[in-house]
Amino acid sequence: MPTDPLAGAEPSPVIRSTGVGVLDRVVAVLDAVELRRMTASELARHLGLSVPTAHRLVGSMLAHSLLSRDDDGGLRLGARFSMPSLEQFGKPVLTDLRQKTGETAQIWVRRGEHRLCLASVDSPAELRASVPVGTLLPLAAGGSAARVLTEPTPAQGWVESVSRRTPGLCSVSAPIQHPTGEMVAALCLSAPVIRVDESGPGAAYGDLIVSAAAQLSDSLRNA
Repeated sequence: MPTDPLAGAEPSPVIRSTGVGVLDRVVAVLDAVELRRMTASELARHLGLSVPTAHRLVGSMLAHSLLSRDDDGGLRLGARFSMPSLEQFGKPVLTDLRQKTGETAQIWVRRGEHRLCLASVDSPAELRASVPVGTLLPLAAGGSAARVLTEPTPAQGWVESVSRRTPGLCSVSAPIQHPTGEMVAALCLSAPVIRVDESGPGAAYGDLIVSAAAQLSDSLRNA
């Protein structure tokens, strides 16, 4: 039976106890970095935890995007906390993309080894690429959004996919960035191959999707 690696860590007067120790420590860390940026070692001193305990806790929270780390090691609230703002700012941008292209626009975020459709505005055409909000797809299945979420973005700022995940469909995606510079989501435009020029979706819509993704990144930065 798995054991809790943080079990048995020393109690701290800074940490409010509800009887669920790991959760109490997670909330205490979030409260602390919301007020000022700290390193893991500084958090250990502030919360009265051992340094190994604090580093294990921080490592797990970084992996789940609950924390982000600056270049100097300072910790702050992670990209997951930008999701409500991304949904709020995203809908008008997706709607504008649909109006300009006539195609489906979506925002995808990573959830472990899957990608989750956070927001979507469908093409009005009868033949269209359509994935409902809340859809969870394996990253291994491919597609331009999956590649943005798992690979470095090329110099042109976008990634395209043609019939890679679904035969007959193509897409182009660009990264949306958290204020820390961390990639937080993929903005994707999807369309039937027959409605896209033979030069591909990147040539047709790449600059447009990069500009829209930058607009969303700026919105998160100014939120």
